Amino acid sequence: MPKILICYYSRSGNTKKMAHLIGRGAMAEDVEVDILDVKKVKVDDLRKYDGIVLGSPTYYGGPAAPIKELLDKSIKHHGKLQDRVGGAFSSSANIGGGNETTVLALLQGLLIHGMVVCGDSEGDHYGPVAIEAPDARSEKNCIRYGKRIAKLTKQLRG
Repeated sequence: MPKILICYYSRSGNTKKMAHLIGRGAMAEDVEVDILDVKKVKVDDLRKYDGIVLGSPTYYGGPAAPIKELLDKSIKHHGKLQDRVGGAFSSSANIGGGNETTVLALLQGLLIHGMVVCGDSEGDHYGPVAIEAPDARSEKNCIRYGKRIAKLTKQLRG
């Protein structure tokens, strides 16, 4: 059974809520899912997953330091995460607060690893975003994203 990591950093709890919503969507597609705070993830853990989804609040238009640090340390496994599924999500304090730049920064790292990124022609194109706590729109997009990540992971790695 394919295994997906949803790794997040959350200071206020908003990004954590998003992680669990994405996890709910993924679990509905019959895949194994670990939803972990970045503090509990070691860089060597990344290799045991078929899909990796990173979530971060937006700080000055980019990811929070703990998530960026994990991504920076992942250079240790450069070339060994090829063809796995990747994704990203973010929360911010306000509209135009940098959600998309944060998601794109995370996706860049995953793409450099050779991962297959799951975009979306509906809703949040690059990955789910929320302004403060996830509202009904964000919740729907998170669950949908989780399902899509899981389906793609099963197609590519199952």
